[in-house]
Amino acid sequence: MQNSVARVAVLGSGISGAVCAATLARNGISVTLFDSARGPGGRMSQRREISEDGKELLFDHGAPYFTVTNPDVSSVVAEWESRGLVSEWKQNFGSFDCFSNKFVNAENQERQSKKYVGVPGMNSICRALCHEPGVESKFNVGVGKFEWIEHENLWSLTGLDGQNLGHFKGVVASDKNIVSPRFTEITGQSPPLDLTLAPELVKLHYIPANPCFALMLAFTDPLSLVPAKGFSFTNSKVLSWAYCENSKPGRSCTRGSAFPAASIAKEEKCLWDEKKRLAICGDFCVSPNVEGAIISGLAAASKLKGMLSSL
Repeated sequence: MQNSVARVAVLGSGISGAVCAATLARNGISVTLFDSARGPGGRMSQRREISEDGKELLFDHGAPYFTVTNPDVSSVVAEWESRGLVSEWKQNFGSFDCFSNKFVNAENQERQSKKYVGVPGMNSICRALCHEPGVESKFNVGVGKFEWIEHENLWSLTGLDGQNLGHFKGVVASDKNIVSPRFTEITGQSPPLDLTLAPELVKLHYIPANPCFALMLAFTDPLSLVPAKGFSFTNSKVLSWAYCENSKPGRSCTRGSAFPAASIAKEEKCLWDEKKRLAICGDFCVSPNVEGAIISGLAAASKLKGMLSSL
């Protein structure tokens, strides 16, 4: 059996999992991060396309930016800013009224809150966190099964391909699908976590979500008639918002997702099984945005850190 001293497995390299992993590693805990995707980011992923003329096009097709109100998150973001991972996006924002077909409040709307973006892409933050000292990141590795070994007081993880992924003193999952039927719909296999091991996590079973599609467009000429670099839509049942990518700091130039429609752990910030040292974190715990995901990741790290330090 592999050495399990202060080893924690983190599932998911989105902002919540990445923040949790990096925080644990900074506190002397060895972290192995697993993600079935080929790279980090989750909803903060960046897509790369090549145009017909060979030009590279980069799209933040998940979260276009994030704002901060929580003091703990403000401290984290300030540290990221000092490392050049994020920058404030200083542009005019407004709104487009689909009824009158006119832009409104193009100069002043939404200027109250600072908007931050990753540099040179939104996924730059997760990429840096997933490669912090003490974090071993394994991409293209999906976890197919969690097993609790009672007599050893450890978790055993198995990959989707049946590979033994190791034994761990604690597990953090930032993917709500670990107990959801949706996992079976996608992979054809049973969800990784048997709810009989952690029945209190039943609230993860069905979390309502608002589906969202992102249309990525590239234009040969500047859109000079558009007065704002980002704007919301009013009086539209289809359109929600639009942003100009190359107006973001560090930028030179149809995908779907779903945002949680409910928060299942607003007070606790994460779901936590103390006996088995299992934490569930993500924006679905606190609020459906980047800040909510960060708060939840910090809370999960705090739970594991406090528990493991007493062992």
